[in-house]
Amino acid sequence: MFTGLIEEQGTVCRISGGTDGTNLVISAEKVLSDLKIGDSVAVNGPCLTATSVERDSFTAWAMPETMKKTNLQYLSAGKKVNLERAMSLGDRLGGHLVSGHIDTVVTLTGREPEGGALILSFDAPGPLLRYIIPKGSVALDGISLTVIDLGENGFSVGIIPHTAAQTTLGQAEIGSKVNLEVDMIGKYVEKMLIPRLESGYDKKETLTMALLQEKGYL
Repeated sequence: MFTGLIEEQGTVCRISGGTDGTNLVISAEKVLSDLKIGDSVAVNGPCLTATSVERDSFTAWAMPETMKKTNLQYLSAGKKVNLERAMSLGDRLGGHLVSGHIDTVVTLTGREPEGGALILSFDAPGPLLRYIIPKGSVALDGISLTVIDLGENGFSVGIIPHTAAQTTLGQAEIGSKVNLEVDMIGKYVEKMLIPRLESGYDKKETLTMALLQEKGYL
């Protein structure tokens, strides 16, 4: 589990592998301070497992499904990536609960300055938009951000100068592919409500004394 607060930008040193999986060798500093083999690291959002740890880099292995469904497939040597170690129990939750399980890859469609901030607009598939709400949270390339606006085909977020400087979004150009993870709470709520909706459980009933008595409240 992650918070969406990026610790640093790492640099892809080497990519190898094929149909069985991909090894990503990433140079870093902060995340290496206590990183161990087997630990989880969010790399541009997706949760990956460290398979080796060196003095100035670590290797993470990504299964074919991860490469296919995320923007890790577009990485090459020299590219910057957002890094965050898994949160510890008792840590401050400065962002929101981020699982590291990417829902889809979206495209940056707008980039407009607004005062000191930067407003970024993204497209998004219709089925996912129901989990996105104005002032709600999303994770983009692993970064916890607040939704500013929501439309029929996408949404927008704002990033402050610190976020622009410390993450890959600050240099993202129109057309860039970005990993999106919607707020997991909305998906869990929907999962629990669907059986009740389908059974007609939520049909409105007029609140009366007789109904309260029938339900055992009186």
